[in-house]
Amino acid sequence: MRRFWQSSWPLAQRSWQSSVPKAVLANRRTVVTEAPPEELDAFEREYMKQRIQISPFQKLLLGAGSSIAALLDPRRHDMIACLGETTGENALWNILDTMQSSEEGRRILAEKPRINTQTIDFNRLETLPPDTFGATYAKFLKDNKVTPDSRMEVRFLEDPKLAYLMTRYRECHDLVHAALNMPTNMLGEVAVKWVEALNTGLPMCYGGAVFGAVRLRPKQRREYLKRYLPWAIDNGKQMKPLMPIYWEQRWEQNVNDLRAELGIKLLQ
Repeated sequence: MRRFWQSSWPLAQRSWQSSVPKAVLANRRTVVTEAPPEELDAFEREYMKQRIQISPFQKLLLGAGSSIAALLDPRRHDMIACLGETTGENALWNILDTMQSSEEGRRILAEKPRINTQTIDFNRLETLPPDTFGATYAKFLKDNKVTPDSRMEVRFLEDPKLAYLMTRYRECHDLVHAALNMPTNMLGEVAVKWVEALNTGLPMCYGGAVFGAVRLRPKQRREYLKRYLPWAIDNGKQMKPLMPIYWEQRWEQNVNDLRAELGIKLLQ
């Protein structure tokens, strides 16, 4: 019988599935919570100290409660984060498989880079030529008055490998905005959530895309249905998987070349 996690993969992650032996996929899903500390890397050891253990019933309650809270108030980033952790495990395993299938993704998993003001030299990014991805990202942060330091820490996932992937997803969210040339207003956020949903398969992204659109004002909703939604779905379906992209090593790449490589078409 075909497993649920195999049948629910996002479109961007399916093309390589048939070429990977099933035994390899099974081995990739070994939970490492019982591994000796010396076999864990620095991120995994620190995560295991901070992780909050929850039972399946508590996980169900947290998922239900956070989904209701996030729906009632999309500004509750803590509830959105909780929802992502309590509903995203299957999608994260799929993302792990995708990353392990590429050389760039394997480097990310081995090095576990972080994106914040302590790890990235943003002054340097601002000095790069304006047509580079690094300069585009720095300009996006300044124009939208956002900071990479605002992402919440992961707490509820059992496996530290998956905890890093959720951390990576959160820290790369603004990078995806910059690559898509989407602002952080409501229309931009909903459009990016559709792209991320189709690209990663994370349930919280689908929830944010669907329920975020409900809160659009009438004029925004018309624009969303006419332009943003078709554009987001088209991009989400055709783009390469974004999670295996080592963005930090693409700062000096021409941003339009990067978009072409990833299959990104800007909204016209």
